[in-house]
Amino acid sequence: MTTTTPASRKQAPTQGRAMKLGAVGGDWLDQRISGGAFVKFFARKIFPDHWSFMFGEVALYSFVILLISGAFLTMFFDPSMEEVVYSGPYEPFQGLHMSRAYESTLEITFEVTGGMLFRQMHHWAALVFMMSIFVHMFRVFFTGAFRKPRELNWLVGFVLMILGMAAGFSGYSLPDDVLSGNGLRIADGVAKSIPVIGTYISFLLFGGEFPGTDIIPRLFTIHILVVPGAILGLIAIHLVMLVLHKHTQYPGPGRTDRNVVGFPLFPVYTAKAGGFFFLVFGVIALISATTSINAIHVYGPYDPSPVSAGAQPDWYILFMEGALRLMPGFPEFTIFGYTISLNILVPGVVIPGIMFGFLALYPFIEAWVTGDDREHHVLDLPYNTPVRTGLGVAWITAYLVLAVSGGNDILAHSLEMSVNDTIYFFRIGLFVFPILAFFITKRLCMSLQRQARQKALHGVETSRIVRTEDGEMIEIHEPLNEFDRWVLVQHDDYRPLKAGNGVSALRAAATSFFFKDSIAPASPAELRESLEHAGHEKHRIDQLTGGDYRTPAEKAVH
Repeated sequence: MTTTTPASRKQAPTQGRAMKLGAVGGDWLDQRISGGAFVKFFARKIFPDHWSFMFGEVALYSFVILLISGAFLTMFFDPSMEEVVYSGPYEPFQGLHMSRAYESTLEITFEVTGGMLFRQMHHWAALVFMMSIFVHMFRVFFTGAFRKPRELNWLVGFVLMILGMAAGFSGYSLPDDVLSGNGLRIADGVAKSIPVIGTYISFLLFGGEFPGTDIIPRLFTIHILVVPGAILGLIAIHLVMLVLHKHTQYPGPGRTDRNVVGFPLFPVYTAKAGGFFFLVFGVIALISATTSINAIHVYGPYDPSPVSAGAQPDWYILFMEGALRLMPGFPEFTIFGYTISLNILVPGVVIPGIMFGFLALYPFIEAWVTGDDREHHVLDLPYNTPVRTGLGVAWITAYLVLAVSGGNDILAHSLEMSVNDTIYFFRIGLFVFPILAFFITKRLCMSLQRQARQKALHGVETSRIVRTEDGEMIEIHEPLNEFDRWVLVQHDDYRPLKAGNGVSALRAAATSFFFKDSIAPASPAELRESLEHAGHEKHRIDQLTGGDYRTPAEKAVH
């Protein structure tokens, strides 16, 4: 028996009417846009579960934070290079001439309630956005998630990474302070170093000679409209292709190229994604509230005469700064009336072009080498592709060498070394360290392959030895179950090709480089033989021990 209070009796009809109106409205809307079937399909979409998949989500959530904080900052920032005299509350700048863009940034920092917090949240979210994109890209790279049918999605992710770098550079150039002004001066030099078209690119960007009066308004348009719009469009394409192709999954029980093992988007991943978004938001807000970044009031307004020591761009652009610092001062020369400046062109254009061109084209290079035209939905374990993993680690090593070189003055000061010595060290390291990283990584992967092969054939070593009557020592192995054994032997076994019969000498050399030293997974015949041998060995051990595998010390204790 239940009772109701007068208040609950009044509330029930109200709730019933609200639910009825909601149902009628939802039905009316569904009949016109047919959204119910789409929602049902999307809500029941299965996604695999693994911690490494979260980096893509971190990138998405940090971009949302960038949009929210950027919308707030846009309301107060004035993208004008008009010269003004500062009269705000920051006393060291009283009476100082500066651009209106810099003055409005100071107003956001010191006069707008929550302005400094939002500025720092915007900057920290940008760093997290780029870091998560880089980590997500290399998770895809090392596991082979870029293979057919995801080559185009890899290119979409690559363009998103480049757009993120463009958004970051255009964003921290807007305040028009000394640090960002020096960055723009370098960008102007890199643009002008491009033969034939470089001068025109510089004039188009700056509206005339550097710095001109148009660069900040143009960067503002690029930063808040062009790049974010392109990023939003590519994120939509990226997610649509993700749904169409199915999500990749790591090898495991019941996981094949024809299915997806995981949980539905609703309610499992919807709840997890919501909680994860607020976790990312909270961490970025906490860092922004406690850790200062890009303190433009310390640098002062842009003046082409000073260049502050210890000035570096954000980490994802720092590799270009390092390349410029390491490049020897080669003389300029002229071809057909055009001046070629290698000391700017090579580090500013050629080196980034080679590094990022390799990333963009790698899926197509590997597909050409392997000749594999199958669809792949089960990921590789990185140690099963030693050359690919070695190339990825070598790329990261080269990037880190250049990035650390971008702060060689700080490093030299901290270690009390000569700046010139650090330059020579990193010049050599740029060529030596990636090669060492490649070969060390390749050998480690091959060692892990051998270990996995032994484990699949003989099981897990228990470090327990049984001695027979004739003195023979037999180690007890714990056999693997069929699922764990399958994970260790399921990967593809590619072999080098020989030139001829439609195979070019270049492709034969490439397959030899990729697969010459690869270790084949255990074959079915080897597995059958090992299982028979393990059964015979276990029978002998059981005869000797009576099925009791405890050591004498353990028997004494019990």
